[in-house]
Amino acid sequence: MGMPLELNTMIVTKGREERIENNFFKLVKDEYRLYPMHIPLEVKNSIAGEVRGVAEIYKLEWTGQKTTIYFEMKSLESTN
Repeated sequence: MGMPLELNTMIVTKGREERIENNFFKLVKDEYRLYPMHIPLEVKNSIAGEVRGVAEIYKLEWTGQKTTIYFEMKSLESTN
């Protein structure tokens, strides 16, 4: 049985992100996932939800069947 791997092109938080400091966040996802790093990605609460902002991933870790991403919010969408 191979290792399942999912390729993601947006950050979907489901409200589970943790603020590290200021605009820096950490998010743990189940299973192994691959994300593009150091390029702008949309951030959403859910796949079908509205874009909350744009972030760049600066660190990614795979361990224990989980993926941890560390990202910096670069811009927030206005709710006006």
